[in-house]
Amino acid sequence: MATPAIAIRDVVKQYRVKHEKGRTLKELFLRHRIYQETIRALDHVDLEIPEGRTMGVIGSNGSGKSTLLKLIARTSMPTSGSVEVNGRVSALLELGAGFHPDFTGRENVYLDGAIMGLPRRVVAERFDEIVRFAEMEQFIDAPAKTYSSGMYLRLAFSVAVSIDPDIILIDEVFAVGDESFQRKCMERMDDFKREGKTIVFVSHSLDAVRSLCDEAVWLDRGKVMCTGSTTEVIDRYLDSVNEEEEKRLAREQGVFRDEGRWGSYRAEITSVSLEDGEGNPKHIFRTGDRLRARIAWKANVPVDDPVFGMAIHRGDGVLCFGTNTSGCDYKPEKLEGEGELSFELDSLALLPGSYFFSFSCHSRDDSEIYDYHDRRYPFRVVDGPRREVGLVHMEHRWRGWGPGTGKA
Repeated sequence: MATPAIAIRDVVKQYRVKHEKGRTLKELFLRHRIYQETIRALDHVDLEIPEGRTMGVIGSNGSGKSTLLKLIARTSMPTSGSVEVNGRVSALLELGAGFHPDFTGRENVYLDGAIMGLPRRVVAERFDEIVRFAEMEQFIDAPAKTYSSGMYLRLAFSVAVSIDPDIILIDEVFAVGDESFQRKCMERMDDFKREGKTIVFVSHSLDAVRSLCDEAVWLDRGKVMCTGSTTEVIDRYLDSVNEEEEKRLAREQGVFRDEGRWGSYRAEITSVSLEDGEGNPKHIFRTGDRLRARIAWKANVPVDDPVFGMAIHRGDGVLCFGTNTSGCDYKPEKLEGEGELSFELDSLALLPGSYFFSFSCHSRDDSEIYDYHDRRYPFRVVDGPRREVGLVHMEHRWRGWGPGTGKA
């Protein structure tokens, strides 16, 4: 059986965090009390990464992703358990780690190379290539403290990949780079994959993990929730995220506030519930799903010829769609007592994002607003079956003519 590049066996990593306890300045001076809290960043983690594989590590903030990489890089040691690493490791864990702000870029390249175990002669041989890849020719002799975060990234990444590692660890540093350099880094990662290098990649960009990684592991509060193919692990992670967000959106909708609501209240909208095509309460939909908003109303006095309206705004305030009952088949003639109506979409055309429903009841001539609920009902749209960008899905087709297209 082949020896894995990385073997993590029953690893626990704990930290002790000191807290100062005192509510007032006087208490801090007279009774300065400190207590310690033990935080378990990794909780009995077992993981094997075969040689030549690219493993993505996903999870929410505080799930233990960065701690895992630090243990593999040997910049931290486990509280218990073992971490076996077979091969030369290059780690890009913290932006500019190993750089001295008062040294020039040139001096920092040699310093960082030495930290990674490269002899000065080898760094000198690769220096021009490092600077060229980092696109830092103009700034290489300037002090590092004058560099932007993007310049730090370019130089640190260039040094990290120059040592010809067997294993490379990348921890969410691409986020500060510009689009052009991010693509350049991903191309270099693809080169490493073709060369049979082992890569462990931590990122909040699930698209980046999908495109780069063969497999993935999902960490939550220090525990391994699942490992497997990238698609399977990301889908399970997103299901969990959606479930938690569903609960949050339901709680937010349940908080009935006076702001964002106005009217004469001769007729009132007493409740709104969002449902899927089966009538189940829901706040997270996919593009193309059926959606129904069930609206309950109460007439405090009889109201003749009312109009119900709705609008959908994106989270940034952009109006996506609005309509009302005045131009539709359903036109209530009078409101008395209590009742319900529904607004239904057979196919939700919105692309992924955060949205809000507004609902209103007003007179036909718009002279009186009985009740207006402005952006009070949040919902989210997540990825549908197609990869599209923009605001809405539009029914479309592609056609082609000529050789290889199936058309003469």
